[in-house]
Amino acid sequence: MILKIKPAYYPKMSRTFKDKLRSKDFLITAEICPPKGTDMGGALADAELIRGFADALNVTDNQRAVMRMSPLAMSKTLLDAGHEVIMQLTCRDRNRLALQSDLLGAYAMGIRNVCVMTGDHTTKGDHPRAKPVYDLDSVQLLGMIKRMKEGYDLAGNKTGHLPDLVVGAVTNTDPLKAGQMMKMRKKVKSGVDFMQTQAVYDITQFEAFMEYADDIDVPVIAGLIPLRSANMALFMNNNIPGIHVPDETIYRMEKAEKPIEEGICICAEAIRELKRMCRGIHIMPVGNHVNTIDILKMAGAGKIKK
Repeated sequence: MILKIKPAYYPKMSRTFKDKLRSKDFLITAEICPPKGTDMGGALADAELIRGFADALNVTDNQRAVMRMSPLAMSKTLLDAGHEVIMQLTCRDRNRLALQSDLLGAYAMGIRNVCVMTGDHTTKGDHPRAKPVYDLDSVQLLGMIKRMKEGYDLAGNKTGHLPDLVVGAVTNTDPLKAGQMMKMRKKVKSGVDFMQTQAVYDITQFEAFMEYADDIDVPVIAGLIPLRSANMALFMNNNIPGIHVPDETIYRMEKAEKPIEEGICICAEAIRELKRMCRGIHIMPVGNHVNTIDILKMAGAGKIKK
């Protein structure tokens, strides 16, 4: 393993992500993408940019079906460097044996937060000829984890309990999509501890979603992807299910002299609105977190760096 940046080691955190979920804190989570290779230096440096600002770091699992380092390895390295991590786990690449095996391994290594999802189809990634697995869907995976927390595998064999495992899931936010809303409610019934959403640009739609989900007693953390150009907004509208960038936002990006700075302003404005609607935000930048702290401070959501 090659590490251009040697991680420092930190004492155990006094308040875990689980503690913060149970509090009334406005939560900030952020995405860290493992490298496409063996050098973790870039990911570790990216995590350092937001140390003390993010409550937990989501470690992606072959995001967009692009092959990268195992999220288990990256999560353990970030954990050892003193970061609270949320290991993502997709159904696309593993059958039920591998899913259970990775969960047991993660728990044994001290990883206590996971976020499960179906995963983009392999045809959308850099290995389009790879065969997707999808042995379980995300709802079935949540049911399996619930069973494992009780001390049994999916076949009914005793495994040992995973009592402290915090489990999250993802959801789209269009309340008019009945199938997606039904799936979200199934995930809640499976015992999730938090829900992270697809990227939010349409605040009116998100407010309607929160009204629809008012009876669901699960913290909702709204996703955000800072825009970099009008073309990026159009691409997401046309290619990523569950994302709707309003016309007025696209117009702002088209007219902006400095599109990246305009995207930062739009993201900060969204956070100010979202703070009154949900329990937190999840920042998923394109590239790295070089602008994340500026966004948080502009939105009045920045935390005191420790």
